Amino acid sequence: MLERLFKLNENKTTVRTEIVAGITTFLTMAYIIFVNPDILSKANMPFGAVFVATCVASAIGCLLMAFLANYPIALAPGMGLNAYFAFAVVGGMKFPWQVALGCVFISGIIFFVISVLPIREWIVNAIPKSLKMAIAAGIGLFLALIALKNAGIVVGNQATLVAHGDLKSWPVVMATLGFALIVALEHRKVLGGVIIGILVVTIVSIIAGQQKFSGVFDVPPSIAPVFLQMDLAGALHVGLVTVIFAFLFVDLFDNTGTLIALAHRGGFMRPDGTVPRLNRALISDSAAAMIGAAVGTSTTTSYIESASGIAAGGRTGLTALTVAVLFLLALFIAPLAGSIPPYATAPALLYVACLMTRGLIEVEWDDITEAAPAVITALAMPFTFSIAEGIAFGFIAYALIKLVAGRFRDIHPAVGILAVLFVIKYMVIG
Repeated sequence: MLERLFKLNENKTTVRTEIVAGITTFLTMAYIIFVNPDILSKANMPFGAVFVATCVASAIGCLLMAFLANYPIALAPGMGLNAYFAFAVVGGMKFPWQVALGCVFISGIIFFVISVLPIREWIVNAIPKSLKMAIAAGIGLFLALIALKNAGIVVGNQATLVAHGDLKSWPVVMATLGFALIVALEHRKVLGGVIIGILVVTIVSIIAGQQKFSGVFDVPPSIAPVFLQMDLAGALHVGLVTVIFAFLFVDLFDNTGTLIALAHRGGFMRPDGTVPRLNRALISDSAAAMIGAAVGTSTTTSYIESASGIAAGGRTGLTALTVAVLFLLALFIAPLAGSIPPYATAPALLYVACLMTRGLIEVEWDDITEAAPAVITALAMPFTFSIAEGIAFGFIAYALIKLVAGRFRDIHPAVGILAVLFVIKYMVIG
């Protein structure tokens, strides 16, 4: 049955290899089952229900990728978009989390339509590489600010906007040590380095009496408080158009980039650069985003951590199926997830931020008309505390700079149209 479903012989792999690859991938991305509920709880979503939704949405996304696309790629709620969901849409714009879930669902529908129709490549190719790299880096800087805030390293200041917190406090010291541990473990290629760092900080805090221990195993909490709670009518509010666009835009480019990178890493890419079954993979991803919103979590997306499983020999959807099973088993460690303090997950956020920020090296720094919009895009995200605003500022800056510099041909029609729409949005809505 497994041979028929996943074509193991054709892909020169075995059941054992695929299962080991699935376990490897899960261990490198399992931090999300602790981090995602912690982030979304800041949006007043029930921690336990979001924990269950995270595991369920991840499992469903992995199953879709396994059976529709037959790729060893795992899915889970995306880092960056969950922070944007909690801190910008709910915390900053003051929209209820139900409305934010509605925005995620609608963006998933649009992504699904784009994946089915032949307009995805036109959109992806329209955006300059410098802006694509800047968006990834900007999300990294956005995550870094949230990580430093959660650790207590950065605090608000009325005179200077931000300042450092009490650097002798327990959260700051433990978050700093946790970050150093995660980086060291990842440098040494220790499997599951991120989750080890989170657990070490938590265990030390519990032993020191700084954190309450709630246990390890129990029956899963109820998902009812967040299941099918999305407010689609509220999400259609005109002021949320840019929010929906931000979810869609980041998901589209993040997924396309991730899938292409993983296809290249796994040797799936054809000699002409095309990726077999790419549309199926994108359809799996967009469907996972919709289902994730329905069960009660932010945008579900493909994880670059899947590269660890591919490096371990994963070549088919059986790897993704293995990850799905492990996410379902993780449902029974809800008490452990509830025992992890925010300063224990902050180092994981900061580590992911470091990985995402490296996209800036691919910006064309020798061309200031490319570099300047990229810098504006990357900086605007943390400074406005919004991925959507960073994208908007970047598009406007790119079109305006190219226009004034007389380089009209560099402006793709899609970029020009979006820049004009963003300007109109700020003039009419603010």
